[in-house]
Amino acid sequence: MSIKLTILGCHSATPTTNSHTTSQFLEINNRAFLIDCGEGTQVQLRKYKLRFSKITHIFISHLHGDHFYGLIGLISTFGLLNREKDLHVFGPKGIKEIIILQIKLSKSFTKFKLFFHESTSKDSELIFEDEKVSVYTIPLNHRVYTNGYLFKEKIGERKLNIEAVNNHKEIEICDYQNIKNGENFKKENGEIIDNEVLTFNPPKPLSYAFCSDTTYKPDIISIIKNVDLLYHESTFLNDKEHLCEYTKHATAEQAAKIAKQANAKKLILGHYSSRYKNLELFKEEAQTVFKHVALAEAGKIFSV
Repeated sequence: MSIKLTILGCHSATPTTNSHTTSQFLEINNRAFLIDCGEGTQVQLRKYKLRFSKITHIFISHLHGDHFYGLIGLISTFGLLNREKDLHVFGPKGIKEIIILQIKLSKSFTKFKLFFHESTSKDSELIFEDEKVSVYTIPLNHRVYTNGYLFKEKIGERKLNIEAVNNHKEIEICDYQNIKNGENFKKENGEIIDNEVLTFNPPKPLSYAFCSDTTYKPDIISIIKNVDLLYHESTFLNDKEHLCEYTKHATAEQAAKIAKQANAKKLILGHYSSRYKNLELFKEEAQTVFKHVALAEAGKIFSV
């Protein structure tokens, strides 16, 4: 069980030669997800040698261009690469209409199936799950309807205590899976060997919270409580806090307050305004409130 997060872009507004808009590639419990898809995302995927074919689920936070203008290009490239696997796109209501219109007018119909899962709720919802991972929305406060996303590993199998198992000759290899699933072992004489004797607890499930564009919103804390890795936008420093309510963004200090109150293990800052040239100032400001702070930058990898 593990988390590996690759930052593809982490700046706000418009892309430049040295700054790329929001996009992240998340690998969690052997699953791969693309989070947001700003302009140029597919170029960044190639640059950092991330396999396009691993992407089957894309999560878009909101319909501002710096978070999804790269999506139609990526879908088009999937078509040119003769993709056959289904692609699922999660996002706010309207994402399907925008993408389908572009596909229709450019006559770029895909051979693979394209599924859209649109959200409208202002409450946190479970929007995806399989046997290994669950994904929940994190309702945010921005100029348009916006969600962050909480990715959570499910509890895995128990681990065999081989030394204890070997003390019981009746236990064969064919019994191992049942034991790892948590079942007790019943011997031929009727004696029950408790599962806790034969196994160790599974690793603690990990979690990652992506909090896209938003004002300071303390009511998300209950959703992301005890998260292992937290990304929270920090468009401004305190010197521009007066712009937060108008633009619906947050400061580095406000992001740190969220991390501290949520008891996050680590905070990643991003979505920097281009008016700031020294990004270390974001880290310094946040660390006055919360110690474990890192700065997002294109190509940087965070692992848990």
